[in-house]
Amino acid sequence: MSEQQKKVTLSDNERLKSESNFLRGTITQDLQDGLTGGFTGDNFQLIRFHGMYQQDDRDRRAERAEAKMEPLINIMLRCRLPGGVITPKQWLGIDAFAAENTIYGSIRLTTRQTFQFHGVLKQQLKGMHQLLHRLGLDSIATAGDVNRNVLCTSNPIESVLHRQAWEWAKKISEHLLPRTRAYAEIWLEGKQSETTENEPILGPTYLPRKFKTTVVVPPLNDVDLHANDLNFVAISHKGQLVGFNVLVGGGLAMTFGDKSTYPRKASEFGFITLKDTLKITEAVVTTQRDWGNRANRKNAKTKYTLEHVGVSAFRKEVESRSGIQFTPTRSYAFTERGDRFGWTKGIDNQWHLTLFIENGRILDYSDRTLKTGLAEIAGIHKGDFRLTSNQNLIIAGVHRTDKAVIETLARRHGLINDTITLQRKASMACVAFPTCPLAMAEAERFLPAFVSRVEDIMSAHGLEDDAIILRVTGCPNGCGRAMLAEIGLVGKAIGRYNIYLGGDRIGTRIPRMYRENITENEILSIIDDTAGRWARERRPKESYGDYVVRAGIVSAVVDSARDFYD
Repeated sequence: MSEQQKKVTLSDNERLKSESNFLRGTITQDLQDGLTGGFTGDNFQLIRFHGMYQQDDRDRRAERAEAKMEPLINIMLRCRLPGGVITPKQWLGIDAFAAENTIYGSIRLTTRQTFQFHGVLKQQLKGMHQLLHRLGLDSIATAGDVNRNVLCTSNPIESVLHRQAWEWAKKISEHLLPRTRAYAEIWLEGKQSETTENEPILGPTYLPRKFKTTVVVPPLNDVDLHANDLNFVAISHKGQLVGFNVLVGGGLAMTFGDKSTYPRKASEFGFITLKDTLKITEAVVTTQRDWGNRANRKNAKTKYTLEHVGVSAFRKEVESRSGIQFTPTRSYAFTERGDRFGWTKGIDNQWHLTLFIENGRILDYSDRTLKTGLAEIAGIHKGDFRLTSNQNLIIAGVHRTDKAVIETLARRHGLINDTITLQRKASMACVAFPTCPLAMAEAERFLPAFVSRVEDIMSAHGLEDDAIILRVTGCPNGCGRAMLAEIGLVGKAIGRYNIYLGGDRIGTRIPRMYRENITENEILSIIDDTAGRWARERRPKESYGDYVVRAGIVSAVVDSARDFYD
């Protein structure tokens, strides 16, 4: 912590972390308290560092309050899964736990390329962590002021380069993990030790705010790198990974009514060789650790540190700490994002099937038994599963002789549906109600029916074979990455959203707010009008986002930052 930071009043989260005994707090004692289903005091925040959020079922608040009962408090857990790779055995384990030990019975695939359990009661928590441990998994550092699950361009066996990139995602994840033994002591009943621990990278009070990292293989920007603090863009020579372009300071969250908060694209720092990757990683993280704003959490992310000190000063500090000089950024280009659905063949002659999972919610519905189907596939599959950062799932490593049976099972259970439109596949939402405490409006439950109405609009204008990247979030916190969409809806209140237009297809432009606090019907009217104009006036292969900027419907926000509100 700098001398300047010591002179300001720190946020209470800084006190909480410094007094936490390296993230232990009194969580163990709280687990024994049967009077409440939740965690009290500082522990409410500390469990986040162990990968959990305390929530309640907001649909049932009023009912339970009327009965003079505590809200239906439960825990959401997010697994650590660098690059989203999980084995069939692990899948069967989490499938059984979700069915037997959660309120909702589902598995939720997330935009952080992992899965979440929703609705775990306090008395089930130790068993949950111990199950994950037996499966070779954990939830360490998937929430809180640490580096979170590291994303990687999906299906890293389509080429040698993809495989190498995934290996680096795992290395980065391990390198930045907290060193404290608190997780093992509390959840795995490891032997308690004296607090003589050291956190050489994260520091005794960890980071000022959450930190997100990606490894991305062009030309596919499926991880939306500009939503993240630290990004490594794979650069190859003769088909082999030789190094990375480094981008720092992306982030999408903002706070309504506070113009000191805004989405920001990541800034190019330059190229590094593979051997320097972990040193640069550590230097970026420690610079943010020491220079980040610990007084105001709304301005604590890396993007604000870069805005405050300047990109050049931050980059020079990283070079000084690492002893490595960035060389000029090497040429790369993105041509698409999203997931490539259907079968693709890998370099090892194995096949990979990408499945569309609407909103990432894996559950058995009346018309499609997704959860049962994936469990049946996991029971016979010899490869692995790969979760994508767009809430979808890849059945990877399928031998040609097994393709037919895998596809048959997938179709039988509704995991493959040839009638799903491009528009639905290009749409995504965060969880929001009923479990997210930050949600101001619906998102996951709102999206399916809303997309059906957008599909009708697209069809009316002859756009059935095209799509608009559409994302909905229940609040401005950014989980659904609406601020990198061609149309982004950000929840403002029940049934009302701000609509942002003008992002691009490849995820390198932030949209501009077009209308504020409007209803679903008003949103659909805007989409109908602008999509109709796009259909009539577009240039060859011009995307919706590019059209609305060219036509002057909105002005482009390329780098965002302080011009976002202009």
